[in-house]
Amino acid sequence: MMMRMRKFLLVFATIIIVAPSFLVSAASTNSTSGEKGSEQKGEISSKDEVVYANLSATGERQEMYVVNVLEIEKAGEVIDYGEYTTLKNLTDVSPIEQSDSVVSLTAPEGTFYYQGSLADVALPWDISISYLLDGEEIAPEALAGKDGHVEIHIATTENENVDSVFFENYLLQISLALNLDLYSNIQAPDGMLANAGKNKQVTFTVMPEQEATFVLEADVIDFELEGINITAVPSSMSIDAPNIDEMTGDIQTLADAIQEVNDGVGELNDGVSDLNNGVGSLRNGSTEYKQGMSTVAASSSELVNASTNIKQALESMNQSLSEGSPNMNVDELQQLQEGLVQLSAGLHETSKGLVVLNENYATAYGELNKAMQAIPDYTITEEDIQQLYASGANEAVLNQLIETYTAARTAKGTYSAVKEGFDAVTVTLEQVHGALSEMATNVDTMAEGLSTSFEQMNIADSLAPLQEGISSLASNYQAFHSGLVDYTGGVGKLSSSYGQMHTGIVDLSQGTGELENGVSQLHDGTEELYEATSDLPEQMKEEIDQMLAEYDKSDFEPVSFVSPKNENVDSVQFILKTESIKKEEAEETAQAEEEPKGFWAKLMDLFK
Repeated sequence: MMMRMRKFLLVFATIIIVAPSFLVSAASTNSTSGEKGSEQKGEISSKDEVVYANLSATGERQEMYVVNVLEIEKAGEVIDYGEYTTLKNLTDVSPIEQSDSVVSLTAPEGTFYYQGSLADVALPWDISISYLLDGEEIAPEALAGKDGHVEIHIATTENENVDSVFFENYLLQISLALNLDLYSNIQAPDGMLANAGKNKQVTFTVMPEQEATFVLEADVIDFELEGINITAVPSSMSIDAPNIDEMTGDIQTLADAIQEVNDGVGELNDGVSDLNNGVGSLRNGSTEYKQGMSTVAASSSELVNASTNIKQALESMNQSLSEGSPNMNVDELQQLQEGLVQLSAGLHETSKGLVVLNENYATAYGELNKAMQAIPDYTITEEDIQQLYASGANEAVLNQLIETYTAARTAKGTYSAVKEGFDAVTVTLEQVHGALSEMATNVDTMAEGLSTSFEQMNIADSLAPLQEGISSLASNYQAFHSGLVDYTGGVGKLSSSYGQMHTGIVDLSQGTGELENGVSQLHDGTEELYEATSDLPEQMKEEIDQMLAEYDKSDFEPVSFVSPKNENVDSVQFILKTESIKKEEAEETAQAEEEPKGFWAKLMDLFK
């Protein structure tokens, strides 16, 4: 204690001795400075503006003033601009004069500070703050001292009545200090939380040209809140473009893959078009084949009836000859000869019918074979199908494609398996035709031989060979007739079963038609996707450059907030603060503690 008292007496004596000379020197300096200022013009090399504003707890503007920082390059009288209600020199005691928006002052070289108050000047941002307690909105003055779950909503929007240069180029930082003795379970989804002593610091950031709304939630007891600090500074940082070569390389690979998919779908589209054309030809050929088979089936009954008549005639002739006497009269032989002629004519007619039948069958079968051969032989692998599914194509269309492709391959495979049977029909018809022609020739020979016998009247000698020939012919024709019945029965079944096959081919044709339309749409989609992604890496670079340009404000040139006439402005900053929300007794205690101390009290504090 004695040591502190000695220090106090020493400092006090020094002040008493030095103070008079210091005051005289300061007055002399000010006087000299004033005289020089009145004699010459000064120059301002640069200017900074710091705008201070006090806001209500809900964000309404209250008091606002500006601290101007002038860098005086040349001492003397200088001019600044601003519509201030009051002025205060923060550097020395020299006077500052104002006429309308012109501020005149005399300043020495170096940094000069002065303050000006603003009235009825709006901020570039509209700030709105609201409070909820347990879900119910509450006035801030009524919230002090309350317990519960509190929500603080902070919204910033552009004030369109102020020069937009600040809204477009300035970054806002909103900070709240929450006493951890009062607050718990603090939640701020869009904010950054940090520990600052016994407080939890919550900071929200609003980028240039953005309007934002933030929500802070917490459980609180005995609610109090220090003023919310809001600073606005130019977002002048330069943003370097990231290295995206690896990313663009991957995207290029994706674009190339999409191109391959598009090319594959294009080939698929061509193949499906060929398939549809082939199935269309198959349908036309199948229609003609079905009609031909129907004609053959319809003719079969007539053929069998005619063959039955021939068989019965031969059997009757054979029986008559075998039962007849050697003394057969001429009339009976003439009837026999006429029957043989009629039999020969029937055989020839049947043979001609088989020729027509064979021609119709050959035409129909040729069309069917041509249509079946038109179905493409290409193979779509399971890997190709999985790639198509992975391409994002319409799954329903792909299912139709696979179903139709499978049906077409099945139809061609089935046809290949039964083609040998189709080929055998032609051979059989030719063989039957040959057999009937040979029979007809033999019957003609017998008829001619019998006619010769009439002329030579050697009936007895000719009758025995005739009977043997008729008997052999009847026996052979019986086997032929049985085969013909079996054959026509098979033709009937073939015609009936082919009707079902033809119905399937018609359905297949309709399916391939729908499939061609679907794959065509699929190709249109992949083509559009390819065109949209072909230059995707370049598009990505352009998008990134554009996004960076939106936030890169490194070329921003500051302008004065108080007057557009001010030049050489280096920086303009905004420091805003809302009023605190405290209980009344706490405010009274704080005011008592904040009563200004006298000179002696401050001096004594130096030694505590």
